[in-house]
This record gives sequence, structure tokens and C-alpha cells, in this order.
Amino acid sequence: MVVALLFAATVINYVDRQMLGLLKPSLSVEFGWTETDYADIVFAFQAAYAVCYLLFGRFIDLIGARWGYALAFTAWNLAHIAHAAATTLAQFMLVRVFLGAGEAGNFPAGLKAVADWFPKKERALAVGIFNAGANVGAIITPLMVPAITLAWGWQAAFIITGVLSFAWLAAWLGFYRSPEQHPGVTAAELAHIRSDAEAPVGRVAWGALLRRRETWAYALAKFLTDPVWWLFLFWLPDFLHRTYGLNLQGFGPPLVAIYILSDVGSVAGGWLSSRMMRGGIGINRARKGAMAACALCVLPVIFTTSADHLWLAVLLLGLATAGHQGFSANLLTLPSDMFPRTAVASVVGIGGMAGAVGGMLMSKFTGFVLDTTGSYTPILLVAAGAYPLALLLLHLFSPQLRPVAGEVR
Repeated sequence: MVVALLFAATVINYVDRQMLGLLKPSLSVEFGWTETDYADIVFAFQAAYAVCYLLFGRFIDLIGARWGYALAFTAWNLAHIAHAAATTLAQFMLVRVFLGAGEAGNFPAGLKAVADWFPKKERALAVGIFNAGANVGAIITPLMVPAITLAWGWQAAFIITGVLSFAWLAAWLGFYRSPEQHPGVTAAELAHIRSDAEAPVGRVAWGALLRRRETWAYALAKFLTDPVWWLFLFWLPDFLHRTYGLNLQGFGPPLVAIYILSDVGSVAGGWLSSRMMRGGIGINRARKGAMAACALCVLPVIFTTSADHLWLAVLLLGLATAGHQGFSANLLTLPSDMFPRTAVASVVGIGGMAGAVGGMLMSKFTGFVLDTTGSYTPILLVAAGAYPLALLLLHLFSPQLRPVAGEVR
């Protein structure tokens, strides 16, 4: 039930996040946006996301996942609905700022909940499942939003999806508690959840976390790989429009296929390292081995711009998104692998901020390249190289992925 709620929230998070990218071709015509204008809108979202990811990480460590998630969800859903009132570039940037601020709480709260509810050997699979909600959100969006938009207009799409999403908030507040406080958890289940030996650690200062190489290992990997997912999320419809002439009605099948493959990658990447650990392989080899396999899946994306058929491009893009999500499912478990539960959301916040800053740079780079060359080739070359470099830096900064619970105060 915990994973189902986290999965559902992430679906909503990504529906809300992706809608503007899906509507970009038509909104660019309606409002006269250039590629740089659209990049600036994305940049505004990511700037707010970067700052608030860091703040939400700390905030959720202080007040817990239940109320932290509820606050974040309410903030981003209201901002999502407010898109319907935007008419100028500045107004779109403003609502994206508020959306980014609220959405920044999704993963710190979700990963905090996973650390609270699962032992280490189960966390990557749990993260892989709830992280797959990102792909399901990306699948639902091109199926649902064009139908609403064509029937009632793009403003109705933001209002309808936002209002319906509040059902999740009631379910979350009604069900979620920590395992120790939940009436449905037996003593045996609680013992299983708390089966990892961990010395009790109180509140950990940001300064102590920033002095750890393990924090920087996670943050640098996020800085390099998160921007690639932002690229897929915000520019895939534009790529398909430019390259194959697809429009709002035609985006659905290709995007659904791409994100179904990424769903498979998310669950499979988390399953692979969890399966290796159940087979007796240590966390270090299991996590990094799974991430290496996923990094290889991204490399063929460099051939996408030369694909002479739409569905070959879809296959290459789907393989790359699957590789990203499998890589991410393992990367997202590292804070709970290495740090005490009282610091998990804070480390996630630091890494999320680094990833969002990388995403901001990628947005400006993408807008510049498209305005000057009109080609996605240099952009996809950067994307393909990000994962091997991230894994290399992760290994250099944290060769053993060892727990540091007794060393941070």
C-alpha cells in the first residue's frame, strides 16, 4: 500500500510536469514562443525545483514523510491548476516556479517513506516500482490530455487533471503512518522492516553531510543524469514534431511506447540489484553492476537522429529512457544505503538540487542548440555520455558505498 501510494503520487507528479511539454507545439504557435522562450519556462521550473528540493529534503527529515508529502502535493497541484489562468510568458514562468517548488517534495518524501518502510535489500525494487510512476504519468499524459484539449481547450486539461488529483491527498493522509505508529503492522513485520543494523543517530547537520564524499558521489551522479531525463520529458514531443511531423493527435502511440519501455527499465533495474543482493552479492557490486548495465542501454540514443523510421527512433529512445530509469532506481537508493534514516531526505535534497541545476544548464544548452542549428545530435551526444561519466565519478568518490551512520553528527 505504501508503494502504491508513492507510485500514484509520482504518476500525478509527472502528468503535471509533462503537460506543458506535450502542449508546447500548439502553445508556441498560440503565444509566439521561440525555442529560447520555452527553454526559459523550463529553466524557471528547474530553478525553483533546485532550491526547494534542497529545502524540502531538510524539511521532510524534520517533520516526516506524512505531512511533508501532503504539503508538497497540495502546493504543486494548486500551481498546476493555476496554469489555466496564464496568458503571457511571464505568467507561465511564474506558475512553473510554483509548480517546481511543490514538485520538489515528491522524491525526498517518497524516498524517506521507502527508508522508513523497507529493509535495504528491498529498497531498490520498491524505488523502482514507485519511480515507474514517472513513466506511467508520461504514458497517461499523451493519451488523456489531447482528448481533453481538443474537446474543451488546454485550460480545461489543467483544471480537470488538477481537481481529480486531490483524491490522492485524502488517501495518503488516511493511510500513511510510520511503521511504529501504523495499527496494521505486526511485531514480526516491524522486526523485518527494521532488520538492518543501524546505530541510532539524531538530527544530522547539513555541514556534516556536505563534508562526506558519499554525499558528493550521489550529488554528482544526479547532476549528470537528471538533466537527460528532463530533456526526454520536456523535449520529446518537440523532437517527434520536428523529425517526423507528429502533432498533438499523433504523439500518443510513440510516447506511450517509449514510456512503457522506461517502465520496464525502472522495475528491472531495481529488481536486478535487489536480486543480486539476495544472491549474496554486496551492495557495492550489486548497485554499480546494475547501473553499468543501464548506462550501456543509453549509449545507442546517439543514433536516434539518423534513424530513417519513426519506430526505430522510438525503440532507441525507449531503450535510453529505460536505461535512465533503471540507473535512477539504483541511484535513488544510495542515500538510504549509506546514511541514517534521519538524514536520508536531506541527502536526497542535496542530490536533487544538483540534478535540477544540471537540468537548468541542459535546458539553456538545448534551447541554444536548437535555435542555432535546429539539430538534436549534439544534445543526444551529451546525453549518451552522461551515464558512464556519472558511474565513474560515483565510484571514485565512494568506492565501497559503505554506510556512514556512525560518522555523521
